[in-house]
Amino acid sequence: MDTKDSNGTTLNDGCSVQVIKDLRVKGSSSTLKRGKVFKKIRLTSKAGEIECRDGKSTLVLKTCFLKKA
Repeated sequence: MDTKDSNGTTLNDGCSVQVIKDLRVKGSSSTLKRGKVFKKIRLTSKAGEIECRDGKSTLVLKTCFLKKA
């Protein structure tokens, strides 16, 4: 299975990604701002999603809102 970002670049475990659009976090009052970088991502079993850490919490993000940094 091939996981790709919004530009079509292949993502791997441990890559760094950057948010391309302001995103509201479901279940929280916080917002991920455009340009935020997440390091050491993990791929999930779904091709359109990745896991990343934001402080102590783990987020699942859709790859259509990310680009490889």
